Amino acid sequence: MSLATANGVFANAETYDQWKAAAQEKDRRSGAENWRQREESTLYDYRVIRRRLNELREVRASGDVQRLLFYMHEGFHGNMAGMGSPALYGRAKFGTKQLITDYIKEMVGALEDLEAVPESEISVKEKYEFYKRSSDCFGRTALMLSGAGSLGPFHIGVVKALNEQGLLPNVISGASAGSVVAAVAGTRKREELDRLLGTDEIIQTMTEMGSDDRRSKRIRQQDIREMLNEMLPDMTFEEAYEETGRYINVSVAPAAVNQRARILNAIISPNACIREAVLASCAIPGVFPAVTLAAKTRTGERKPYVVSRKWVDGSVTHDMPKRRLTRLYGVNHFISSQANPAVLWALQDPNSTSLVSQLTGVYQSAVRDWSKAVYPFAMNMVRNVYPVNIMTRMWFGLLTQEYTADITIIPSLRFLNPAKLLSVLTPEETYALIRAGEQATWPKIEMVRNCTSVSRHIDDTLETLEAHMGIA
Repeated sequence: MSLATANGVFANAETYDQWKAAAQEKDRRSGAENWRQREESTLYDYRVIRRRLNELREVRASGDVQRLLFYMHEGFHGNMAGMGSPALYGRAKFGTKQLITDYIKEMVGALEDLEAVPESEISVKEKYEFYKRSSDCFGRTALMLSGAGSLGPFHIGVVKALNEQGLLPNVISGASAGSVVAAVAGTRKREELDRLLGTDEIIQTMTEMGSDDRRSKRIRQQDIREMLNEMLPDMTFEEAYEETGRYINVSVAPAAVNQRARILNAIISPNACIREAVLASCAIPGVFPAVTLAAKTRTGERKPYVVSRKWVDGSVTHDMPKRRLTRLYGVNHFISSQANPAVLWALQDPNSTSLVSQLTGVYQSAVRDWSKAVYPFAMNMVRNVYPVNIMTRMWFGLLTQEYTADITIIPSLRFLNPAKLLSVLTPEETYALIRAGEQATWPKIEMVRNCTSVSRHIDDTLETLEAHMGIA
């Protein structure tokens, strides 16, 4: 494949395999593949990783199970010697240093060795305790889907690309339009989700609400309600977790000033109904009316949930709920699909080495800190002045949040059209956004794979051990 051909395939790839082949060819011709094979770099301590890799191989080859257990307890975390640095994924189009990939594979191999040890040597309980401690130490990954308005289909492309590679995290949060996609992903098993996202079914569902005389007109709340009834099974958060093993987290903000925002999920609000939670998270203040949540009783009867309160757009307060996900699930690694129109135009890659990006990041951090300091004073001034109090809270909510993550996937600004942010899209526009989400995710796939391989294997093994031990 010539360089010109590789560039053409690279830009117009229809599948991840096509993109991968073109990216690898480009790396070979640019010299980046040679960089991948060389261990040396100032971006991480390659000497530590090389030593650990050699030691781990020697310990595994010894067949001494207790020695292997001791060794893995000794140094088992995801950013050993800086190997998790995003900068290590900026040089080559595909992947990073081969040494890092080899070390991660060796760690997974060691976990597989321990899993296969017979109970006569290590009891199921001992294995479970080891994997549980390893999970607490290593942490896990969450996918956060931002508010997006009519850019919501971009999130579908991100989820589709991750799911096809078996990399979709079990912890998924969503705000506003992101909550729709989070709920779709969290109420379906992998095979069913693959089938749904691999056909035009989801595009038809999202665009049928826009009949010929409604397309290019503003979405109504009734349109969203009908779409959710079509796309989402009538489940509670607990029922969805039991069905798929995924934790859906939906951000909602209170309609009243003196109330606290919430993250709805199977831990905090197991009986809450997902459809109403998503509808509330999509209720943009000043555009759609606030929503009363719903819940199911043990007999399946629907009742209002927190009947005295109404809720609105979750992206106002928790577009990227990192702290809450960390507290609830032990998450320490975040992937974000960031398509929030309110911030997309000013978003900078936090891992960029360009001077402009770094200076912009410093300025945005300063604005965020200033806004946090000023917010209590501003709210005291307008607390009893409706709707100024609501708008002030929303404005400061936007200013004080962080909108990026360890791995941030962002759409091109060419999709940002203020005139269509709340419009019903055509099937062609919806498909283009889904495809854009896939293409924006493909360059991040190997980073996601490397950074999550160990935690995914730990979680899968824990699930197997818990089933064996009868742990609910």
